[in-house]
Amino acid sequence: MNGLDIIIILAYFVGMILLGLYANKKQTGSEDYYVGGRSMGSLKLAALWMAGWIGGSSTIATSSYGYSMGITGVWYLVAIASGCVIFAFVLAKPVKYVSQELNNITFPEMILARYDVKSSVMCSITTILAMIGYTASQFVSGASILHVLTGWNLKGCYIVAMIIVIFYVSIGGLLAVTYTDLFQMLLILAGVAVLAVSMSASELADQGLSVVRDLPAEYFDIGAWGWPTIAAFMVSTIMSFFTSMDSFTRCIAAKDARTAKRGTIYAAMLALSVGCACTYLGMAGKLLLPDLESSNHAITQLVITIFPHGVKGIVLVGLLSSIMSTADISILTGSASLTKDIYQRFKNPDASDRTLMRMGIVCSAAVGILSALFGWFNQDIMNILMITFTINSAGLFLPTLGAFFWKRSCASGAFVSMVSSTVIAVIWLIGGACSNLPVFQIDTIWPAFGVSAVLYAVVCLRHKQTEKELKQAEWFCASFRR
Repeated sequence: MNGLDIIIILAYFVGMILLGLYANKKQTGSEDYYVGGRSMGSLKLAALWMAGWIGGSSTIATSSYGYSMGITGVWYLVAIASGCVIFAFVLAKPVKYVSQELNNITFPEMILARYDVKSSVMCSITTILAMIGYTASQFVSGASILHVLTGWNLKGCYIVAMIIVIFYVSIGGLLAVTYTDLFQMLLILAGVAVLAVSMSASELADQGLSVVRDLPAEYFDIGAWGWPTIAAFMVSTIMSFFTSMDSFTRCIAAKDARTAKRGTIYAAMLALSVGCACTYLGMAGKLLLPDLESSNHAITQLVITIFPHGVKGIVLVGLLSSIMSTADISILTGSASLTKDIYQRFKNPDASDRTLMRMGIVCSAAVGILSALFGWFNQDIMNILMITFTINSAGLFLPTLGAFFWKRSCASGAFVSMVSSTVIAVIWLIGGACSNLPVFQIDTIWPAFGVSAVLYAVVCLRHKQTEKELKQAEWFCASFRR
């Protein structure tokens, strides 16, 4: 990289900080900090969805699988796009309607209104742990990419990425995240889906190469990743949309129910475009750079090798944007749960709005620092993600759907579902690390979800609802029919 590329990257970092400071001046209360004043339009929501789900792991992993296996790499972002669409048609409107009546900010607050305190606390715990895991994976990805692209010290790159993200999120809240994520969404689309693809296609043509003609036939096997793995990943990813607090935060932040649905669908379309682009880049990289030491470096080495200076800087910033935007929304989501669901509920129920804002800044910094520490000592990105996906989805999925669609769903059933899936996920994690037993080779999502589903159904069917529980159930279920 030359001076121009470095200037572009540094300008990007400075821009993120300035947007955070600008957003801080615009905030008037905790609603602005956490849900943007509940006034987001479709485009802003689409940017927030993109921010949360199109991160370093998705862009790097998709291009990596494209490089090593071909078009099957697209499944990573097909799963994300599918989750967006299904969530949009099933829960986007009901969540917005319910949040308007409850005036809530977080997902655990909604669980509290439908079930009870212990279920809400369990939801808060899994949410905070998941957000720390998501953020940690993005810090690791960001440091790795920045190191490869610039040649700077890896630890130094990690610290730079960590400090910048934690600063602008902590200071600016959701307004800062929205401003930066709109900018970052444009960078991702321009840098990765447009410039990187067109430059790679041009380079292939100049060398007389063709992805369709010159790659082996197995590179066009859509199931090369393995259908059991694809199925497990699709299920766990789609379930995560229904249990990840940031999905609910986006709907709560929408100006109305229709916007909540439309913005989510727009995000699915954008995710597919990025997925196709990254898969193509991985496959093009296999032809242009066939002897890479690691397929994880496919997209970054492609940029370094064939792109001219200036354009190189823009594409690199696009890649960094995909990482930073996922980290920022994850930090803010974890902060909201800490502030509203833990601090205000149990420590200071009468906290003023100003106090909550200050506490939000502190909690955002705390989540960011804990994530940074976790990522510093655990560099396995996919391991981090698989743990967080399972913990955050298996036990919460049925209680969440049941809250809106099954009147027999009860607090005891929700709680036992959450606890059992978390315990099984931990057992599978430890068992897989310490034992070679075949049972631990099964993807964690299946035993965790299977056991929690059976326990949830049995407990709910045996439970005799009180009049209060029945009224709560009827009110939530009615939200879908509005």
